[in-house]
Amino acid sequence: MNNRCSARSALSQLFKRLEQKPAGESALAGFMLLWLGYTKQAVWGEAMNYARMVIEKEAPEEYGYDRIRYNLSESSIADQKLSDIGLSLPDLTLFYGEHRGDKELRALIAMQDKGISPDDVLVTAGAAGALFIISTSLLSGRDHLVVVRPNYATNIETPKAIGCTIAYVDLDFDEGFAIDVARVAAAIRPDTRLISVTCPHNPTGTMMSQADLDALVALAERSSCHLPVDETYRDLSYGKRLPSAASLSPRAISVSSLSKAFGIPGIRIGWLVTRDAALQEKFLAAKEQIGICGSVIDEGIARGMLERRNAFLSALLPEMAKRRDIVQAWIDREPLVDWVRPEGGVVGFPRLNVGPEFDLDRFYVNLLENHGTYVGPGHWFDMPKRFFRVGFGWPKEADLRGGLDAISAALRA
Repeated sequence: MNNRCSARSALSQLFKRLEQKPAGESALAGFMLLWLGYTKQAVWGEAMNYARMVIEKEAPEEYGYDRIRYNLSESSIADQKLSDIGLSLPDLTLFYGEHRGDKELRALIAMQDKGISPDDVLVTAGAAGALFIISTSLLSGRDHLVVVRPNYATNIETPKAIGCTIAYVDLDFDEGFAIDVARVAAAIRPDTRLISVTCPHNPTGTMMSQADLDALVALAERSSCHLPVDETYRDLSYGKRLPSAASLSPRAISVSSLSKAFGIPGIRIGWLVTRDAALQEKFLAAKEQIGICGSVIDEGIARGMLERRNAFLSALLPEMAKRRDIVQAWIDREPLVDWVRPEGGVVGFPRLNVGPEFDLDRFYVNLLENHGTYVGPGHWFDMPKRFFRVGFGWPKEADLRGGLDAISAALRA
């Protein structure tokens, strides 16, 4: 019997003896039960309490693309075909790939920022895989984290499944969804392990300033916690592109993928970047236990895409800015809807200017069933139903315009 099993057996017997004592017989017995409750959790551990994420349960692919006329719920650009991006599959040998990810792929990722080397990069199964590895490697059920909300669902649901205590710092529409670093700092506790943010922000499309990013990095360093930053939309910044957070400090962890900004979610390629070598080894161990390595086919396609990165983005960014302007023009003439103009990415988070008597549930049902239009309602992000995410990068221009007009019609039905 190994040490862990022996400890379990001994604790089981001790619990039984202590629990059989009459109430009040021994103060020490009561204290021991409290202490052993903590120890029992450490020895047994707690099973991950998985629950399906609402955003995934209600995703358009689950509802059925064939039932949607105007799909404004997607958070990426249009899905790409291999022929669209000038790629074809080579005659690959289907061996186990490098555990950290293809060397050339990691080099292409690392070269995007000063101070980052290929050894700082771990290729994962999408950004979601990276976020899962970070949470399960750094958090236990006794830990605390700070989450800037709204946020990507994995950044909330995985810590919940672990059993963590979460402090939310909510962004405010009337403040332009701007991050308040002082409020984040006020939420830090001695047992805080992570500060979770996204930039450009999902679902609002807002961006923090360089000064705010620097302040968050400094806060993580002072608090001896880590700062994972989901940078999935960083290549779709309409103004100045911020540096990778990981390039600023070993306490920062950058996460990204090829799903949103490059339109190839089907290959499930993402990555995390950290300059902390010991931490990277821990993340690698987690990846190896989950799946050893990634798909050599997926990594080959990802390598081909990043080799074309500059040309692809130079054509894409003006088109996405045009789509954003289409939504802005609609909002300018629609008194029942307002938004904070996105500074990055291909989503925004409009607010309905309606009173408490307005039936929001009926609106969403009517919008989908009678107008064939799908948006991401606020409850996907633990936000009020007055908010919804609109994706302007995935639909064709005509479908985007049609969906926006459908929202106006449903608001008046």
